[in-house]
Order: sequence, then structure tokens, then C-alpha cells
Amino acid sequence: MTNTTYNGWTNYETWNASLWIGNDEFLYNTARACVEYANEGEGLYAKFVRCMTNCDSLTTGDGVAWNDPAINTAEMDEMMAEMVD
Repeated sequence: MTNTTYNGWTNYETWNASLWIGNDEFLYNTARACVEYANEGEGLYAKFVRCMTNCDSLTTGDGVAWNDPAINTAEMDEMMAEMVD
């Protein structure tokens, strides 16, 4: 059986986005605020992407777009929810 994940994440894009959020103070604090102020039923990562678009930060430091369709948003939602638990 072949491992089809990237460092435990769905793929490189998901791993890269989570890595930047977890290791950059501004991104981490922005993600936490998105969790805290998300409306009921609103995707946490979708809110984060909107916040980043509003502040003209469209990619990670490695050039992966925050809204890259390859990013597993359910996995990112779960990671962000755990930030405030």
C-alpha cells in the first residue's frame, strides 16, 4: 500500500497552508480570530481565506494560494477548531 499523504496531511498544499498558519504569529492570530468570530455554519478556513484576501495576502510564503482548490478545507477547519480548544 502506498502512502498518499504529505507529512500526515492530504497533500502538499494542505500541509503548506497549515504549516504557515501554525508557524507565523500573524497568520496564527488571524486564524484564531476567524474561529472565534465565525458565524454558525460558516467554514473556518473559508473565513480565513476571506480575511487573507481582504488584507491582500493571497499566498503562503511558499507561493501556495490560500484558496488553492487542492487544499482540503475540511482538514483545515478541523486544524483551526483545535486552535481554541
